[in-house]
Amino acid sequence: MTVIVTAVFYPAEGKKQQLAEAMRRGIEAVHGEQGCELYSIHDAEDGTITMIEKWTSAEDLDAHSVGEAVATLNADIEGFVEKPTLVTRMSPLPAGTAEQGAL
Repeated sequence: MTVIVTAVFYPAEGKKQQLAEAMRRGIEAVHGEQGCELYSIHDAEDGTITMIEKWTSAEDLDAHSVGEAVATLNADIEGFVEKPTLVTRMSPLPAGTAEQGAL
């Protein structure tokens, strides 16, 4: 079953752009991982950077979570975040049309 994830990153004061840039290498590596359907960062109005992810299965996400790409991402963003990332796993609850009712 598909798994959706949000990961909210909290930039250190004045480091938002540097944080976004520091994430690029890890993001590119994740895009090559098995089961990665979406892995995309967004500039949130509240000053955070939010990653939206879509994984083919929980097993693929579990492998990602302990993989080299995440280690790279975490190392690259060190010093650019003020507190730990808030990660939330979700399961789709489709509603409406197939194209618009679920990620």
